[in-house]
Amino acid sequence: MKPFIQYFNYARGIHFCFVLLLIHSVEVRAASWNVEPVRVELTSEQTTSAITISNDGDQVTSIQVQVVAWSQVDGKDVYTPTKELIISPPIFTINPKQEQIVRVALRQHSELTGEMTYRINLQELPAVALSNASAVQVALRVSLPVFIQMQKGIAVPKMVWHVEHAADKNLIVNLRNQGNAHIQITDLALYAPGVELPIASDTVSSYVLAGQSHQWFLKSNTGEKLIGTRLRLKAFTDIENIDTEIALDTP
Repeated sequence: MKPFIQYFNYARGIHFCFVLLLIHSVEVRAASWNVEPVRVELTSEQTTSAITISNDGDQVTSIQVQVVAWSQVDGKDVYTPTKELIISPPIFTINPKQEQIVRVALRQHSELTGEMTYRINLQELPAVALSNASAVQVALRVSLPVFIQMQKGIAVPKMVWHVEHAADKNLIVNLRNQGNAHIQITDLALYAPGVELPIASDTVSSYVLAGQSHQWFLKSNTGEKLIGTRLRLKAFTDIENIDTEIALDTP
C-alpha cells in the first residue's frame, strides 16, 4: 500500500490535508496547509494582492516562495526565473494553527496591451532531522497562477475550436486561443445532433495562454465513426460557458 493524499478544493481556497500512515514500520509525515486565494489577478486598479497560508497541522512548517514567468510552447508549460514580481516575505515559518500573509506586487507598472502570466511556487522546506529514524517527511509544493492585466478589458481570449477523428473511433478536440489573454477550460462534452447524452466527454482543467493551442483526446461512446456531421460542443471556462455547434472533420 502506498501513502495517499486527501485533497479538498474549496470555493475560495485550497485545503491540503496529508494523512499520517504507518506502512511497513515507516512513518510518513507531511504538512497541512490552507492557501487562499488559489490564483492571483492584478490590474491597474489593484496593483498588489495578498495570499494567506494557514498551517492547520500540528508541526511548525517553513516555506520558501519562488516566482517564475509562465509561458507555453506547443501546448506545454515553460517556466523561467524572473524578478518582475515582488514577493514579501520570500521565506517564512508558520507555527501550528497560525497563518502567514504573503504580499505580491508587480515591480514595474507598464502599459500592457496583453496579459502577463506568472506562477508563484510555495515550497515547504525540510524540517530538522526527525528523532524517529524510520520516519519519512513529505515536502508539500503548491503552484498558484498569476495573471496581470493593467488595462482591464483590453486583453481577452479568442477561442477557435476544431474537432477531428482519432484512432479507434475516438475524437480530438483542439482549441486555438487567438486572443491576448488566457482561458481556463473545464468539463468538455460533445453531443451528436438530436442526442441528449454526450457521445464523448471528459473532466479537465487546462489553461491555454494567449496565442497558444491545446488538444484533448476524448473517448467516444457511440461505437461508430461519425462522418460528415456537426457536433455540439459544451465546455465550462473561467470567462463564460461554451455551447456551440462545430463541424467534424471528414477522415
